[in-house]
Amino acid sequence: MTAHVPEPLHLHVRTVAQLLSLQLDIPVYQRPYKWTEKHLGQLFHDLATFAGEHPYRLGTLVFHRNDGELNIVDGQQRTLTLMLIVRALVAHRLDELESRDLREQLVQLKDGLSNPEFTSQTSIRNLQRNYQAICRLVQSGDFSEAHIDFLLNRCEVVCFSLGDISEAFQFFDSQNARGRDLEPHDLLKAYHLREFDQADDAFKASVVAGWEANDSDQLARLFENYLYRIRRWAKGESARYFGKEDVGLFKGVNLADPAQYPYAAQLRMTHQWVDQQNRALPAGSDDALAFPFHLDQTIINGRRFFEMAVHYQRQVGALRQLKALQTTAELAPQARAILATLATYKGRSRTGDRYVRGLFDCLLVYYIDTFGLEDISRAIEKAFVWAYRLRLERHAVHLATVDNHALANNLFRVIQNLSRPRDFLAHPLPMVVSTRKEPELLQLFKDMNFHE
Repeated sequence: MTAHVPEPLHLHVRTVAQLLSLQLDIPVYQRPYKWTEKHLGQLFHDLATFAGEHPYRLGTLVFHRNDGELNIVDGQQRTLTLMLIVRALVAHRLDELESRDLREQLVQLKDGLSNPEFTSQTSIRNLQRNYQAICRLVQSGDFSEAHIDFLLNRCEVVCFSLGDISEAFQFFDSQNARGRDLEPHDLLKAYHLREFDQADDAFKASVVAGWEANDSDQLARLFENYLYRIRRWAKGESARYFGKEDVGLFKGVNLADPAQYPYAAQLRMTHQWVDQQNRALPAGSDDALAFPFHLDQTIINGRRFFEMAVHYQRQVGALRQLKALQTTAELAPQARAILATLATYKGRSRTGDRYVRGLFDCLLVYYIDTFGLEDISRAIEKAFVWAYRLRLERHAVHLATVDNHALANNLFRVIQNLSRPRDFLAHPLPMVVSTRKEPELLQLFKDMNFHE
């Protein structure tokens, strides 16, 4: 077997003008353009503050060299913003510039600018909005001709480019793991993009689009408030804050790895069988099989990771649907009463109450993940008694309180070790003794005969 020879890493320090003269492309797997006016304000503030510096570094970009073009792996937000600034300068400042060289430079830049296409409505909307904001900023009397020259010719970016896309993402991943301000789920996205099997390249655009359909805050909440805590509690481990050091919890096995470890055999067979069944369907069929994900399973790197995130975002959505069912006959009266009370009682917005609600939600997500909606009304009652006894028995509830309760009275482990919902629902819970004045919550406990 021929050993893999790494592609050379090219390093260049380029001015903004030199950067924008390159043929740049935004690959389909990139997240949408999401810079806001706050980011624009910070950029223009930095230009005004550091205009006397030479040079001034605007940051680092990572590219994948691909057939004469440079695909942006990291840095698209900044790069697209710089393109918008050039277009705004040509539209609103060109005729008044005293420097002929600066006028000619701007015209050349504008004529040679890359023109990436966008399908994301989020990107299109934000680009349009930010262009208008930039037009206002460049027409301000504070943004002088000297600032324009400083931006184009004395502001620099450090550009890394690699010929192999996997190595480009590996480099991006390692750079960001060393402290750059990215969310843990962003690091996971980079890791799993480079773990894509070549045979799955045709799926890349669609699966990443499913990921990006949720904004960054939604993904952060999904991983921190649900997936991280459930996976940790199900292992009997503490789960308080999801940080970069925890991303290994969502890295697993690459099914294209030539090493055929026995523990991955079941995953590999299921993976291949689902794909085989879906390939046999008529074109355009709506009957495609979904991979049977489970929160306890080993993570499958690459395509299945992105599908897993979308799947569990839907699971969280299913939990919200349960809340919507509270006035229908699909839930038993006691379950409807619980959901209605949790949505309306006076103290529900307090920090401690939000922590308890998160514990309740996590247990229901894990139950649904394991048993579906069978006996869901009784599961809601069980989860409520287990989680909300904290609110009645403790004067103050912190994240540590919830974490300790989950581990000391671990119903996640109970579910994990059972094969039928009725066995979980038969698991005994202690009575609640409370002197706290939470009348609405207390009444629910009395109605279910769980209060002494």
